[in-house]
Amino acid sequence: MSFKIDVVTKIIKERLTNYETKSYSYDIGKIISVGDGIAIVSGLDKAMSMELVVFEDGNYGMVMNLEEHFVGVVILGEENSIKEGQVVKRTGRIIEVPVGDGLLGRVVDSLGNPIDDLGEIKNDGYMPIEKVAPGVMSRLTVKQPLKTGIKIIDSLIPIGKGQRELIIGDRQTGKTALAIDTIINQKGQNVKCVYVAIGQKASNVALVREKLKIHNSLSYTTIVMASASSNAPMQFIAPYSGCAIAEYWLNKGEDVLIVYDDLSKHAVSYRTVSLLLRRPPGREAYPGDVFYLHSRLLERACKLNEKHGSGSISALPIIETQAGDISAYIPTNVISITDGQIFLQSELFNKGIRPAVDSGLSVSRVGSNAQSKIIKKLSSSLKLSLAQYNELLSFTQFGSELDSVSKNILESGAKLVELLKQKQYKPLSNEDIALSLFAYKYNFLNDIDISLISKYEEELHLYFKNNHQDIILDLAQDVLNEEEIKIAVSVFTKDFKLKNGILNV
Repeated sequence: MSFKIDVVTKIIKERLTNYETKSYSYDIGKIISVGDGIAIVSGLDKAMSMELVVFEDGNYGMVMNLEEHFVGVVILGEENSIKEGQVVKRTGRIIEVPVGDGLLGRVVDSLGNPIDDLGEIKNDGYMPIEKVAPGVMSRLTVKQPLKTGIKIIDSLIPIGKGQRELIIGDRQTGKTALAIDTIINQKGQNVKCVYVAIGQKASNVALVREKLKIHNSLSYTTIVMASASSNAPMQFIAPYSGCAIAEYWLNKGEDVLIVYDDLSKHAVSYRTVSLLLRRPPGREAYPGDVFYLHSRLLERACKLNEKHGSGSISALPIIETQAGDISAYIPTNVISITDGQIFLQSELFNKGIRPAVDSGLSVSRVGSNAQSKIIKKLSSSLKLSLAQYNELLSFTQFGSELDSVSKNILESGAKLVELLKQKQYKPLSNEDIALSLFAYKYNFLNDIDISLISKYEEELHLYFKNNHQDIILDLAQDVLNEEEIKIAVSVFTKDFKLKNGILNV
């Protein structure tokens, strides 16, 4: 029996032309069991991982486990009215959130629904919460500074657009404060912000929103909230939803800053969901893929090249440690994924050094590539000075005699520590930071008492704003006229000393 190739080809082409893709949106299953926010459903043979399903009471669920005879569905809402035997319908849609400029200034839940009583949100479309991160060939080297306005970070641990910089430390050490100050400092910088609150008290998130509003920063910020009262599945998907919202602007070629506060609670919520779904636990009772949980999220932060629109997402994930233990399971996971960490120490915080950044354990793997030229030049020796100061400080506890050189290092280091202190909600411009570092680098603080450092700095900034706008403009354009600034700072310092009785006429 022989077949003519052209006849067979014709038949196949006709069948392909007349083939209709079947829609499975009408697929229906039944709940076998329900409890602890998990529904085991039979009959959804064509269900997809991360697909949205609808229960009889109108609540949504998300498919997570694909077993041979049933699927495991996490309930994204109240489960009180969901019972065994009820019908579950597929939607045919992978879980997605609304995106667009309409979300700016709003507080939404993990599904993008408004929860701020300000009415409906006009969105520009929807995006799936899970997405493969951009490949290496579509990325650029991180080299543009993301200015935080925090002296110790911009000078010692610089962050670049597209970078993932971890903020890590014990409870109540100022981790969220650093992130919020960074958001406030993006005002006028053409950077949109997304703040994702995972497992936080609703009252704390309301306070963050109020502070952003007071500092005119809410208009370019979206808050995604899965509070402590939200169930584990909603907390689990919150950071992915926030990232999807940020990726809308990334694809438009814009710069975005996203804060995940915090990923410790995110890992706990995922562990809860996974163990209820009977996924096998691994180290410290976390499921084996908890590393993948955070890596697939943080890899989506990037700086795209011109061909792909030149947009960027910079991520500031937050991790809470227990008694400063950065070698624990989740902290080490996230440290290995990110491009550096800002370590906040309880001991420094309790001493009144705020932000309580440990310059020894903090690092930016992008480094001075993401720094403006003037800050890079003025801060080149700061880390060494702080290291020498901290080392000598430990020797003084033994009451040992110090030579004059060591005493000078101690005195200079103490003034530097005082200079790097900064009040919350008061980020500084790049120009002001440059002036502060300039005064220290060229020894203008030598005769100033430590108790007057803060006053000196504040008046120095005001003096230049009122009398040397030309220098401020040069600094804003990354131009450092050292001799001109030296003369101006000398005049100011002399006047300051006279006013405060340090210098006699």
